[in-house]
Amino acid sequence: MLSFESLSLKDEDCTSTAEQPFVQNEWETDLESDEGEDDHKEMSTAEVYLEACRLLNVVPVSYFLRNLSSTTVNLSHHGLGPMGCKAIAIALVTDMQINKLELADNGILAEGAKYVVEMLRANLTIQHVDLSQNHLLSSGAQCVANMLLDSISLRSMKLSGNGFIDEDGKYFAEALSTNSRMKELDLSHNEFRGKGGEHLGQLLANNEGLEVLDLSWNHLRMKGAVALSAGLKVNTMLKRLDLSWNGFGNEGALAMGEALKFNNTLVHLNLSNNRLTNEGVGSLCKGLEFNDTLRALLLAYNSITVEGALALISVVKNSLRSALEEINISNVLVSENFVHLLELTCQEHPSLDVQYAGVGGFIAKKPPKRVDPMKVIQDYLDERKLRLWDFFRNIDKDGTMRVPVTEFRKAVQQSTIPLDRYQIEELIQRLDRDKTGIVDYRGLADTRKQMMRNHRKHLKKVESRQKKEKQKSDRILKTFKTAVEAVTPHGSVVISPGPGKDDSGGPQPFSATPLSSWHHIAMSHSSRYLDHVHLPILGSSGHYRPTSSPGLRSCSQPNLLDDLPLSRGKSISAQGTRSDPEMSRHSTLTRSRPALNPKPPEGKPKSKKTKKKKAKKRVDKESAQVTQ
Repeated sequence: MLSFESLSLKDEDCTSTAEQPFVQNEWETDLESDEGEDDHKEMSTAEVYLEACRLLNVVPVSYFLRNLSSTTVNLSHHGLGPMGCKAIAIALVTDMQINKLELADNGILAEGAKYVVEMLRANLTIQHVDLSQNHLLSSGAQCVANMLLDSISLRSMKLSGNGFIDEDGKYFAEALSTNSRMKELDLSHNEFRGKGGEHLGQLLANNEGLEVLDLSWNHLRMKGAVALSAGLKVNTMLKRLDLSWNGFGNEGALAMGEALKFNNTLVHLNLSNNRLTNEGVGSLCKGLEFNDTLRALLLAYNSITVEGALALISVVKNSLRSALEEINISNVLVSENFVHLLELTCQEHPSLDVQYAGVGGFIAKKPPKRVDPMKVIQDYLDERKLRLWDFFRNIDKDGTMRVPVTEFRKAVQQSTIPLDRYQIEELIQRLDRDKTGIVDYRGLADTRKQMMRNHRKHLKKVESRQKKEKQKSDRILKTFKTAVEAVTPHGSVVISPGPGKDDSGGPQPFSATPLSSWHHIAMSHSSRYLDHVHLPILGSSGHYRPTSSPGLRSCSQPNLLDDLPLSRGKSISAQGTRSDPEMSRHSTLTRSRPALNPKPPEGKPKSKKTKKKKAKKRVDKESAQVTQ
């Protein structure tokens, strides 16, 4: 049990130097008088808390004392501060009743977080902790993450609004890569950006227990959004993900669509207020076509119109694998066509619920672009193989290519040229710029060249725009692929810690506090240390080499394997045998042949004529030697 001898305080923790001797002497007197009594050894949590408040010179919280018998204690907005939090931590070391502790908005800072963390190392009853809005900053993030490395009791933790930055994401990624018992984590209202998104992507890729993650109200955009989506692609446990108010944009939506093609566990995704347009919704729809687990998709407060809403409903209607039951586009005004399509879709998917702003929207269509009237005249003349003078010779007797406006208008209207009155007036304004009442249609002679130049320029613009869009999409997909390769756990350590840090000793001990002597309480819970057995990590860089028995060594023939060429697609196992089942039946015979015939004959068999010639030469040579 906790002894008050461990509550020795520093000078700054006491009220004054004059009052401290009196307090200590009074307590020593109580210890001497009650030395043989059992009541002192079994002090209640309330008594421990009151004594801690007295020693720390803080005002006790009456609400805490009244609710010690309940399983949930909500001390949010009580202004505890670091010392008040320390008193609460001291009291809860041996408490076995409370399993949910809420300390939001108490200004406990990183110092108070250290006291809570050290208490949680000893108390294995508390499973849910809320430390939101306490200005923990980076030091507090590192402190909490060190505790999560070996925590076996915590199931959920809220750390919203604590000013965490990109580098702090590394601490949580490292901690949760080994902690598979944490189910819910709230990191909303912080300042994670691009690099933070990469660390959080590593978190999603390596964690095997987290089911709920809240990352709303951060700054996850561009690369951060792509990296986070890459982690989601390989995640196998997460069920609810809140990414609202992050500014994903269409780039992040493209990466998220790619992730949804492969993720088969996520059931709830919130992308509200993420600067998505109809283009981003289209990217999401490409992923939803292959997804069969997502049930709720929240897209409220994005720049989506009826076109995006129709695309979402079309995916649900046309995809047989879709499991969507809730779509939130509560700020979109839909059209009658959308309502009709939704009714048809609900007949096939009766559980589908779509929230929209109301009926009254319309599909934005660009007004049809008017064809250039000069081009219409030129095409008309080209089809009939006419010249301009041939067309206007009835009104231009002199051939000056200058005619009055009224006659020109009348001639064009009476002709079969497909021009409406707006195009005729536009044509007259071009040919009579000075308002002289005379149309000079010599400008029509050079219209073809100008039109061709304009047409080529327009095609170049369209081609350039399409090329830029394709390059942008390819760049995002390439970044997404690189991020997926980065977060995929190829080796034993996926996240490289910062240089100059030695993490071999596990969590770093905190500075000496009155809570440092609580280790004997934790030692009584032997189950805490059951999970400290380190198993070899799959996919590590070191190869697994099984120890072969003497029998295996006597039967193996490594000298035969050295001369065998490795065929494509055939692998060699760790024992030196081929893993191909086709080769396993005849392996002994095949390997013994080189030993029986170490030097096979080379070349083609010699013919009979060659043998006769050599024999004749040999006889001639011997006879010559005899003659000599």
